[in-house]
Amino acid sequence: MNANLWLLASAQSLFLINNAVFIAINGLVGLSIAPVGWMATLPVMGYVVGGALSTPLVSKAQARWGRKWAFQSGLATALGSALLCAWAVMTHEFVWLVIGTVIAGYYNANAQLYRFAAAELAAPAFKEKAVSLVLAAGIVGGVFGPTMASFTREMTETPFVGAYLALALVAAIGALVMSAIRFPEVVVNKGPGGAGRPMREIMAQPVFIVATMSAALSYGVMNLLMAATPLAMQTCGMPFSQTAFVLEWHIIGMFAPGFFTGHLIKRFGALPIMAVGVLLNLVCVAVALSGTDLTQFIVALFTLGVGWNFVFTGSTTLSLQAYEPAEKDRAQGAINFFVFATMALTSFASGALVTTQGWNLLNLGSLLPIAVMGVGIYWLWRRPVPAASPAP
Repeated sequence: MNANLWLLASAQSLFLINNAVFIAINGLVGLSIAPVGWMATLPVMGYVVGGALSTPLVSKAQARWGRKWAFQSGLATALGSALLCAWAVMTHEFVWLVIGTVIAGYYNANAQLYRFAAAELAAPAFKEKAVSLVLAAGIVGGVFGPTMASFTREMTETPFVGAYLALALVAAIGALVMSAIRFPEVVVNKGPGGAGRPMREIMAQPVFIVATMSAALSYGVMNLLMAATPLAMQTCGMPFSQTAFVLEWHIIGMFAPGFFTGHLIKRFGALPIMAVGVLLNLVCVAVALSGTDLTQFIVALFTLGVGWNFVFTGSTTLSLQAYEPAEKDRAQGAINFFVFATMALTSFASGALVTTQGWNLLNLGSLLPIAVMGVGIYWLWRRPVPAASPAP
């Protein structure tokens, strides 16, 4: 770790505070002001739809102006969108709340690239650990985000307005942290072939297919169950303080393993660690189907978080084999687009299923993408992986 990596890890922590608060409150706020119940998770969906729509813009900004400028533009957007959401909730304008979360998606799309930037700030032999440790910094968001949401819930006359105002402050702090990071200048060959291969060729590689599919589906399964948890717990008559506690343990599960996931990937390889993550997803579903007591919610969501960490960190490391330095902006943008598109679909399905079909059917439905991940990892595992020059 070096000073720039520590600062980037701090920016990741602030990003996850933003995400944790959005997860904790957006569905509940949506349920309180939405015209009909099934629209409750549209603000959650708006955040990831905004991320998906922003990925081409972010890729172009990263390629043209570099990491720091693009990341700062995301933080400025986070500040403005948080203020818009606060106004929308205060005035009970559901449409503007959704619009605000869509705009916030630009920040989401930017910050999802922090993990790739971590590999560029570390020595080549340390890139797996750098990715893992920067992701691990999200544990701060796991501990502080839901607590902040609970603490600021009644800060203003209208519930949760204070939480959005707090997020504006978090974005401002993030901008100060980002201003101190020095990103390396990536020198790209401008001669013949300097732009790299066509995206069609990059995306046709088995390693790219499995890395992208696993990243997208791991986030999709996690989002499907996580976004529904506050609504399911409210249906079970549990107070918001217990919901915040469950989400804290879920996000701790997502990021605490990052302190050693990089070591495991370095020792055993990305695919075996991803396979363990798939098995942990199955354990999560089994526990969730066994009942709806507080302990079962905690264990299921914590296991879900650890499973996501193993699959997502492994797929990020695996994807570094799929592109050259000149191709990184386009390749990383494509990966994030598929992640956001899957999250958008599962955000909508989450609210619709949990409010109409119930918690158990939602968990049973998650078995299909878990199975697809498992098959994809096994397929690549059985194939020889051609050597490729890793991206910095």
